[in-house]
Amino acid sequence: MATQSRNGTGTELIHVGFGNFLAVNKVLAIVTPSSAPIQRMVREGKKEKTIIDITSGRRTKAAVFMDTGQIMLVAITPEALAGRVTAARQGKVAQAQAPVD
Repeated sequence: MATQSRNGTGTELIHVGFGNFLAVNKVLAIVTPSSAPIQRMVREGKKEKTIIDITSGRRTKAAVFMDTGQIMLVAITPEALAGRVTAARQGKVAQAQAPVD
């Protein structure tokens, strides 16, 4: 579910469906795209070409705001994303606490 890079940067990736991954350490917010302000931001992002659509044609269930200014549209719910982040973090803690031979 989550991986950590071997180059020492510590980029934590989570799977967001259809072979796509998201860098957790670059995420500012995960929101539902149903409110008018978020829809407006997505519309403006499409005009400015800052939208990354990784829904593979499915219905957008979450908009993920990145620290780079991009907005990623994903086809899984914010709750599912939060669960994956939590699971990834717990796995990372378990790895860190594991005894080293």
